[in-house]
Amino acid sequence: MDHDLIFVAVIIFAALAFDYTNGFHDAANSIATIVSTRVLTPKQAVIWAAFFNFAAFFLFKHEVAKTVGVGMIDIHFIDNTVIFAGLLGTIAWNLTTWYLGLPTSSSHALIGGYAGAAIAKAGIQVIIAKGWTKTILFIVLAPTMGMILGLIFISLTTWLVYKNPPSQINKWFRGLQLVSAALYSLGHGGNDAQKTMGIITGVIIIYMKSKGQISADFDPKSFDIPVWVAISAYAAISLGTLSGGWKIVETMGQKITKLRPIEGFCAETASAVSIFFATHLGVPVSTTHVITGAISGVGAAKRLSAVRWGVTLRIVWAWFLTIPLAGIFAFASYKIMLLVSPFLHP
Repeated sequence: MDHDLIFVAVIIFAALAFDYTNGFHDAANSIATIVSTRVLTPKQAVIWAAFFNFAAFFLFKHEVAKTVGVGMIDIHFIDNTVIFAGLLGTIAWNLTTWYLGLPTSSSHALIGGYAGAAIAKAGIQVIIAKGWTKTILFIVLAPTMGMILGLIFISLTTWLVYKNPPSQINKWFRGLQLVSAALYSLGHGGNDAQKTMGIITGVIIIYMKSKGQISADFDPKSFDIPVWVAISAYAAISLGTLSGGWKIVETMGQKITKLRPIEGFCAETASAVSIFFATHLGVPVSTTHVITGAISGVGAAKRLSAVRWGVTLRIVWAWFLTIPLAGIFAFASYKIMLLVSPFLHP
């Protein structure tokens, strides 16, 4: 029996479990605005979002997967125990923040967990600085883009329709919000599912190298994402979205600012544009950051006091804590695995 292959299967299962938790953790981002504006019921909204999460499979290239899989951590120092520990730390952080109702970034939890476990094994030398630069930049840039675009979109849209009666405006944008929510869900699936694809591809590369199926000097960046990996990742995140995330829906949809259909449309459209742009660049952007910034920008267009900045600030603190704390969870997971491994394999 090939024990290495069994371990690979366990890690792939854990990666898809993370993808599932990503779906139900970030489902709120996809559906919060469309639920809060009562365009769809929660049940209808999660089905709508899950469908377009999976539909992203047919739209996006795999640049984000390559960034996460081989562009941030030097895979030559990594073994599958590191990846497994990173996933355990990430899932633990995701479940903790989901329980607390904090809309933190599953994306940053994943890369933080991966980095924490890798550093536990090989030290800081394992970090590829170039790969981290754009990701860290987008921690600030992503919500800023969402906020600015949200502010611009709501200003332009309001100017275009202000002469029409409110009932007519609501009717138009209730329909248009179905489109904007679909676009956002496409972006969410296209960016977030690829992170899991990158991790699974890394697992496959490590296993193939250990079996001599590829050479030690093989360039990981030339490895294509297998179709079955892509389909599995998109399916897992879609199923997770179907599970919902109602605590975070409340925070995202109503606690930041009250939304009408026109504002929900502008927030989702601004988010979709930002995420599509980041995915094109291969950046593992936080969809949570983008939608929060967009909702805040839309609310600020009415007046600054329309945004509950205390809630927003609490969310921002959670953003900045995610990478280091997920890293600490994963660092501890790796050390614990080393301690118990002699008992598992006497």
